[in-house]
Amino acid sequence: MRLVRYTAPGGGPASYGLMEGDDVVRLDGSPFDGVRTTEERTPLADVRLLAPVEPSKVLCLGRNYAEHARELGNEVPEIPVVFAKFSTSVVGPDAEVPYPPDTADLHFEGELAVVIGRECTRVPAEGVADVVLGYTVANDLTMRDLQRAEKQWTRAKGFDRSCPLGPWVETDVDPAALSLRTTVNGEVRQDGTTADMLLDVARCVSWVSQTMTLLPGDVVLTGTPAGVGPLQVGDEVTVTIEGIGSLATRIVGG
Repeated sequence: MRLVRYTAPGGGPASYGLMEGDDVVRLDGSPFDGVRTTEERTPLADVRLLAPVEPSKVLCLGRNYAEHARELGNEVPEIPVVFAKFSTSVVGPDAEVPYPPDTADLHFEGELAVVIGRECTRVPAEGVADVVLGYTVANDLTMRDLQRAEKQWTRAKGFDRSCPLGPWVETDVDPAALSLRTTVNGEVRQDGTTADMLLDVARCVSWVSQTMTLLPGDVVLTGTPAGVGPLQVGDEVTVTIEGIGSLATRIVGG
C-alpha cells in the first residue's frame, strides 16, 4: 500500500489517503488505527501531498554508512550516533526550503526513513517488523559548518524545514537493499544502496527504542550514503529510493 496525507482541492483539513491507481481514496481516520477507506475518491493530480506523517520526533542515525563517515573525515563510530530533528523541521514533497541565514554551507543527505506504526519501547531487532508501518524518503538537510563547529548537532540538523519527507509511506517493500540516488538540478550526487548501512533497519529502530518510547507516526532516519555536498539558492534536490518514490525539494532565498 501507498499511504498519503493530503489536502483536497479547495483546501480544508488534511486527510490520510490510500493510493489506488491515479486516485487517492480518503481514509476514515488515520492508518495507525487501521486502513479503512471511505467512498471519497480524488485524482492524485488534484490533491496537494503533505508530509505523509506528523511525527512527534524524528530520530536519526549518524554516520551509518562507512564511506559517508570517511568522506567527511570521520571514523566509523563504535557506538551508533543518534540525533534528533523536531516536528517543526518536517515538510512535505515539493517543499520550498529557505536557505538558512545561520550557515554558508547547507548540505543535502538523502536517506531511507522508517515510519513507526504503533507505540513501542525496547524493541528487539527481531520484533521491529511488527512495529513498522512502512517506509518513505527523507532529506536530512544539514548546516555543515555548524555541525563541525558545535559538539552536538541540534542546531545543525534540527532547524526549521530541515526534514523533507515523502511523497508517501510504502508498506510493501523490503528495505534491505534498495538503491538510493540523489540528484541536484538533475546531476547525480549520491548513488548508493541501503545494503551498505552499518546498522540495518531492524537494528536502527531497535537501538533508538532502547532509551525512548516511539509513538505512531514517529520517524527513524537510517543515515546517508557517500556523496553529500552543498546546495545553493535555486537548486532543486531530488532523492529517489527504489520501490518507494522520489522526494523533491527546492532551495529558495530567505
